[in-house]
Amino acid sequence: MKKYAVLWILVMFVFYSCKKDDYTYTPIVFPVDNGAIIPTIGDEELLNFTQRETFKYFWDFAETNSGAARERYHPNNPSQDAHVVATGGTGFGLMSIIVGIERGFVTKEQGYMRLNKIIDFLTAAQRFHGAWPHWIDGRNGNVIPFSAQDNGGDLVETAFLAQGLICVKEYFKNGNDNEKALSNKADGLWKGVEWNWYTQNQNVLYWHWSPNNNFNINMQLKGYNEVLITYILAAASPDFGIAKIVYTNGWASNGSIKSTNIKYGHPLIVKHNGAIEYGGPLFWAHYSYLGLNPNNLADEFVNYWDVNTNHSKINYKYCVENPKGFKDYGENCWGLTASYSRNANGSIGYSGHKPGEEDIGVISPTAAISSMPYTPTESLKALHYFYKNKDKLLGPAGFYDAFSPHHNFWVADAYLAIDQGPIIIMIENYRSKLIWNLFMQNTEVKKGLTKLGFTY
Repeated sequence: MKKYAVLWILVMFVFYSCKKDDYTYTPIVFPVDNGAIIPTIGDEELLNFTQRETFKYFWDFAETNSGAARERYHPNNPSQDAHVVATGGTGFGLMSIIVGIERGFVTKEQGYMRLNKIIDFLTAAQRFHGAWPHWIDGRNGNVIPFSAQDNGGDLVETAFLAQGLICVKEYFKNGNDNEKALSNKADGLWKGVEWNWYTQNQNVLYWHWSPNNNFNINMQLKGYNEVLITYILAAASPDFGIAKIVYTNGWASNGSIKSTNIKYGHPLIVKHNGAIEYGGPLFWAHYSYLGLNPNNLADEFVNYWDVNTNHSKINYKYCVENPKGFKDYGENCWGLTASYSRNANGSIGYSGHKPGEEDIGVISPTAAISSMPYTPTESLKALHYFYKNKDKLLGPAGFYDAFSPHHNFWVADAYLAIDQGPIIIMIENYRSKLIWNLFMQNTEVKKGLTKLGFTY
């Protein structure tokens, strides 16, 4: 479940973006594609290419003052909404920059400088009992309200950010004096989040708190959706930790999180909120697991590698079955998740695409690509399809957010931080487990998992 407000407020919100004033995009030179001659590319070269181009979102098109990740980027509308920083997207950006350093897209010194700039910005930004808001003004660090009542701390977006902060801490902790200082700053930031405040002294975490509206939104964090990482970090916190009962009662609903539903021969394993038959949008298998390694990860109720793998395979097989008869759906073109969308009049909107009623013929490249650790063969086929159609799908910051072959190959020529980040990170986890290894080696993370009774 992406926050219900996201699915509706952003539909009506005008999506803007802005690229850096001093950056000129240089188009990539591709082999000639004249009809029957289709350019070919090897798997490794394609993975390198995809990570490199996606990296530009967080490097070349970051918010100019803070260096943090912007909520969105519209290449054709670069003059507005230039300073809306996404808290969760910035966490994804921190991890992406580490990947960029390791892959040689930037030097370690360049990466250090950018990360230090971002973390200094986050240190000075407005916080609410330690939690950052969903959106931050990149010019001054102040909250930008996400909705009328959502103008304070957002615990889930904060958890996505904290994943990245922990990876920065681990990556630089044995470096030179400057790098160690950066590591310590990142460590201190996530440890300052008052996770237990967001329980209201109950055995469940709450998503929002505002100094004006208190806990009025009243949204409990209950599985299954994208918010598992919030409970892991809340348990890991050395100063503001939660007890195991908060996890068991909150996330796992005392065991009733489990599902007996089977689709295409794959047990769904958990009850996906609002998506009982096929499972929810695929970002549920991505956001919490960018740092948290789902391999062999199990609590007393379920195994999360099986949860995510089956979720991905069901999404894939639904697209292969293609019950609604959408053009191009199949083995090479699949992937349904929350992303930009096509409104009835063909304009850009936003929707939580998933199998079933909310499948409207829109494919989101991040869905299949970011599932690569779970479905490597199927994801690579999809990636080759996206590359084959690069003349339509590729823009200045990687593959565009969404498209529909069925509707005259409509393309949302736009980007979202929370969709671009999982692409570069999950490809890297598939290739080297880099981000998984950094996050999982953290002492507090290990203690938190142990406190909650996880094996991993």
